[in-house]
Amino acid sequence: MAIRLDWFDGEPLPRKPRKGNGRMIVTTTQSVEGHRITAYHGIVVGEAILGANVFRDVFAGITDILGGRSGAYEESLGEARATALREMEQHAHEAGGNAVVGVDLDYEVINNMLMVSASGTAVTLD
Repeated sequence: MAIRLDWFDGEPLPRKPRKGNGRMIVTTTQSVEGHRITAYHGIVVGEAILGANVFRDVFAGITDILGGRSGAYEESLGEARATALREMEQHAHEAGGNAVVGVDLDYEVINNMLMVSASGTAVTLD
């Protein structure tokens, strides 16, 4: 069973892909149920780098000692992920697509910074 992530600006997945308004279907699956892929526009990528923040790091260290979740890191990570996905969607739109399929999210630490990368294939759905 494939894991599916339907991303539509925080709203439910639409019945038909909308055209011309900059919104698109973004999914981890290779197809979108009920839609046919009519054109492939290539691989698109979005990236965001989360830099070090002294205050966030200090409070995260306290959370690590006391236990619990680090809300500051979770919020920053969420922002980086959203930025990477928005950038990927923008590249898909510029390539002529109205959806992105096969999306993969990667996280990498580079010199004390966290890079979030979103990649997928820009397509046109009927």
